[in-house]
Amino acid sequence: MTQWLFAPPATPSLPIVGDDRRFPVRRILCVGQNYAAHAREMGSDPDKQTPFFFSKPGDALVSDGRNPAYPSETANLHYEAELVAAIGEGGVIVGWAAGCDLTRRDLQAEAKKTGRPWDAAKGFDQSAPCGPLTLGELPAPAGTIELTLNGETKQSGTLDDMILNPRRIVEAAAQLWTLQPGDLIFTGTPSGVGPVVRGDRIVVTIEGLTPLSFEVA
Repeated sequence: MTQWLFAPPATPSLPIVGDDRRFPVRRILCVGQNYAAHAREMGSDPDKQTPFFFSKPGDALVSDGRNPAYPSETANLHYEAELVAAIGEGGVIVGWAAGCDLTRRDLQAEAKKTGRPWDAAKGFDQSAPCGPLTLGELPAPAGTIELTLNGETKQSGTLDDMILNPRRIVEAAAQLWTLQPGDLIFTGTPSGVGPVVRGDRIVVTIEGLTPLSFEVA
């Protein structure tokens, strides 16, 4: 019998719509600048874009309606609405959710300028709020994706605006990692990203999926 130095942490997980089971989360991979308009607003040329990834630890997940805390060491926290793909056996997509990639934009800008990693800008605690998982095929592959901030629409697009669709994202990720059951892939954000402050209410709506709603605590 294995003896632990301390109790292992609880496994982060997502609730599943219409199902008593939960989806255990192993790690979170994110594809960058996967919508042309967002690539442009971040200063990149989408016509010359090749897929690139960054990651968040599994325990960055915020689920079950909990509110993420405003992180330390930033004065410019940004929202990014994203479709999230959930990986099951065989490295295939088994479900979908609405997510939000929270970003310390000032730390990211500094990391870009100095050529340093993005970990502190992207992979911090409670940086990955995510709604409940819907199993099966994506209900509306060309459906809308929107984010509202305190009731005002800030991001609005359609899923077919992606440069790489979810299947191609998974193919690209599988060339870099052995995808395992429990992996989540955030598939990129439309244009219109911007700052949030404490007390702001964010709602991410993706056609056919359960909305994600949270307040920055």
